[in-house]
Amino acid sequence: MENQRLTAAIEAILFTMGDSVEITQLAAALEVEAEKIQDLLKEMKQRYEEEDRGIRILELENACQLCTKTEYYDYLIRIAKQPKKYALTEVLLETLSIVAYKQPVTRLEIEKIRGVKCDHAVNKLVEYGLIEEVGRLDAPGRPLLFGTTEDFLRSFGVSSTEALPRMSPEQIEDFKEEAEEEIQQKIHKK
Repeated sequence: MENQRLTAAIEAILFTMGDSVEITQLAAALEVEAEKIQDLLKEMKQRYEEEDRGIRILELENACQLCTKTEYYDYLIRIAKQPKKYALTEVLLETLSIVAYKQPVTRLEIEKIRGVKCDHAVNKLVEYGLIEEVGRLDAPGRPLLFGTTEDFLRSFGVSSTEALPRMSPEQIEDFKEEAEEEIQQKIHKK
C-alpha cells in the first residue's frame, strides 16, 4: 500500500476509534511493520502542525490517538457537553504522585509512604480513571497493584511516565528535612 493510502487509513482508524490505538494494532491491521507506522505518524504530526489543523496526534507510550488541539477546546465545548472536571485535592495529588513514580504499587506501599490510610484516595483515583488495577503482587494475600492510565498521561500532557519531571537531589534533601521537621513538631505536641 502506498504511503498516501496508509496515512489515510491510519487517520480513518484513529478518527473512528476515538480512543488510543496501539502501534502494533495499526501495523497488523495495515499489514506493515510497526516502524513504518511510526514514520507515517511523525509525518502526519508534522503536517498537522504545518497546516495549522484543529487536530493533532497524541502519542501515549506505545499507542497514539487523534484528538483536538487544546487551543480549540473552547470552541469544542460550545457544541459538546463540557467534560466533568474532577477536583484533585492535596491528598489525591499526593497519592497519584506516589502511584505515578512508584508503579506498580500496592495500597500498603502507598500508605507507608504517606503515613496514613489511603483507601478513599485510591478509590477516587480509580473512579476518576487516573489509576487502575494492573495486577496482583506475588505475596501473601496477593494484594492489588496499581498503575496510572492513559487518561492520566492525557490529563497531565505527558507521553509516558518516563516523561514525568524528576526531582534533583537537592529537592529530595529539602523534602526529607521538611518531613523530619514535621515529625519533630508532632512529637513535641504529644
